[in-house]
Amino acid sequence: MAKSFFLRASVSWWFMNLKFKLVIAYDGTAYQGWQVQKIGTGVQEKIEAAFGKMFPSVKRIHSSSRTDTGVHALGMVAHVEIPRAEFKIPAARLALALNAFLPDDIRVLSASRVPETFHARFDATGKQYRYFVWNHAAMNPLLQNRAWHFPMKLDLAIMRTAAKLFIGKHDFKSFAGTRSYEMESNVRMLTRCDIKKSGAQLTFIIEGDGFLYKMCRGIVGTLVQAGQGKIAPSAIADILRRKDRRAAGMTAPAHGLVLWKVFYGKKRSGGAGEGRGGWDRSNGERECSDGVWSNGVKE
Repeated sequence: MAKSFFLRASVSWWFMNLKFKLVIAYDGTAYQGWQVQKIGTGVQEKIEAAFGKMFPSVKRIHSSSRTDTGVHALGMVAHVEIPRAEFKIPAARLALALNAFLPDDIRVLSASRVPETFHARFDATGKQYRYFVWNHAAMNPLLQNRAWHFPMKLDLAIMRTAAKLFIGKHDFKSFAGTRSYEMESNVRMLTRCDIKKSGAQLTFIIEGDGFLYKMCRGIVGTLVQAGQGKIAPSAIADILRRKDRRAAGMTAPAHGLVLWKVFYGKKRSGGAGEGRGGWDRSNGERECSDGVWSNGVKE
């Protein structure tokens, strides 16, 4: 009887799944967003194909977010379950092995074991997006697909004043793109909305517990128009109250937007998140500078 018990336990252990958390970076220029598409190619499709070459039973990975066509990511998070029977490499080499099957514009930055209960989407408690604007008469050719070229003069002080008015819990319908269906709620909590300047480069840093479709780009477009003097900071509260996309400013182009980071862990501030946990940024990672794709430099 004891032998039978241990045999069953051994068989059960062999057929267990191992769950991994992936941190993924990609240049979204060539892709129709993150998600698998009926027409065109999504980043997810490329990563799932790489997994399929190594682990035949793996058909799907589950992400924390979706990004639109042309939007980039430095900190997309996803999770994947791999049958133990198929996993025959050291866990520390998983990211390296996957990257060998991925195109140069997609990279798995890390792959770490997580508990069976972890879910990339439902455990996420906040996200940080960064939007890059090159504010100079001549575009920096090295940032052609990484920043929005806006050659007209902008008033940074006015934009910073307007940015502060987005912080807090609001209905952001006025800044979201139109969907073919109604959202259950358009209320989100922003905990950060500020603008850094380094030479001609402006970096818009927006953190919140969740984001509506094209919401970041609607906020950035509105702030840029505030910098032009076309929208007064005092109008932001009224635009929020109207819940009408026509009341706000333009939608900034997709190629300047980067999903910079997804937060997990204990909550640091109020507001209802999309996930099951709270929100804590104290996870051992340093704040990023306003340089494109750079880390660990003081802002």
